[in-house]
Amino acid sequence: MAADGFSFGRRILRFGGDRVLTKEQLKRLAEHKYSSEGSSLFEALMQPFWREVVEWIPVWWAPNAITLAGLIVNAVTVFILMMFSPDAKGELPAWSLVLCALGLFIYQTLDALDGKQARRTNSSTPLGELFDHGCDSLSVVFVIVSMCITLQLGFNLEIMYLECFLAMFIFYAAHWQTYCSGTLKFGLIDVTEGQWSIIILFLLTAYFGPSLWLTRVPLLGFQLKLVPVVIGVVGTILAARSYFRVIFIQGGVGRNGSTVAGTSVLSPLIPMGILIVLGVTLWKKSIGHTFDDHPVLYVMSFGMASSKITNKLVVAHMSKSEMEMLDCALLGPGMLFLNQYFDTFFDEHFLLWLCFFICTFDLILYAYQICNEICLFMNISCFRVARPPIRNIARSNPATHSIGGINGCENFDSSRTSMKLSSSKCIEHS
Repeated sequence: MAADGFSFGRRILRFGGDRVLTKEQLKRLAEHKYSSEGSSLFEALMQPFWREVVEWIPVWWAPNAITLAGLIVNAVTVFILMMFSPDAKGELPAWSLVLCALGLFIYQTLDALDGKQARRTNSSTPLGELFDHGCDSLSVVFVIVSMCITLQLGFNLEIMYLECFLAMFIFYAAHWQTYCSGTLKFGLIDVTEGQWSIIILFLLTAYFGPSLWLTRVPLLGFQLKLVPVVIGVVGTILAARSYFRVIFIQGGVGRNGSTVAGTSVLSPLIPMGILIVLGVTLWKKSIGHTFDDHPVLYVMSFGMASSKITNKLVVAHMSKSEMEMLDCALLGPGMLFLNQYFDTFFDEHFLLWLCFFICTFDLILYAYQICNEICLFMNISCFRVARPPIRNIARSNPATHSIGGINGCENFDSSRTSMKLSSSKCIEHS
């Protein structure tokens, strides 16, 4: 009965059908080749450190497990901030901010190491790229929420919601242009620089206290908290300008300037556009003060939905398939909208929590099913490094591997194994 109930719930959230990907999509995804362009300033400086640290990691630690460990650390440290300030107005203990800075640094480091570990262990697969982007889509939500809590933007809700929805949209836009061009593009100022800026923000607040950001800027008169906000908005606008140039001016690499799937370059705008319009409309039209009193929960609910939609865009790009216009990630926000339309028949606070759990459950379910289907199709494990068969090692040239296994893994020809990984290219997630 439990299995039947789970399957029924899954079908409801999928709008019918047990499989997420078709065999054709799985085949194209398995053949996907990672393509990136450009490098940020800090990334080049951090590379020697990351190359040194990856040598400390055991070869049995799978790249996807490294990525997941970093995300968990990031999430736990941010949830501690949420506990102290669920309305983004309260003062935070200094230790929680230092812990959050450390958590973000650990996430950044492990996120940079997963690709290097994949190359080191000959375990690169398209699933690794997808898993990396999926974790990044969640981390973006955690990081921007923690920044708003630190700056006490609960007193400036217009600024808080602007900053949060812009962060979700610009991450989505980065993969939107990738869906059009086939290449993930990095600027001189990119994710690594943004993460370091927020780490410094955490540490400054821990040392000087939250009153630092209430200081008035001489001559200009506005509070110091607006400086990191303005920097973030300007950075977002510049990044959006670069992405939109690719999407709207250069056009896609498909036929007649279409996407990699041969669809309109405008199609990915619809699901994220609906989500953002719902988010702004619900807050502005709310009769009560539920969304004012619980801004962190509100942003987290829409963040889970945003992560799900972004993941679907990444899958559409890697499998060269059409991006669906509507998604069940909109179910929770749509429920809030209908309740508001009918004069808040149900308690908004209760529905907001329900929206958060629905969006979170749907995201986890989707991620699990996608990973499971890819692993079954490619005959790989998501969180284990596959060992080469003994018979192949015996037949190979002894000079090409060592007993210890590290050099052997690096030189082992994975295309001869039964894992069928020859279609995947080695990617570096950093």
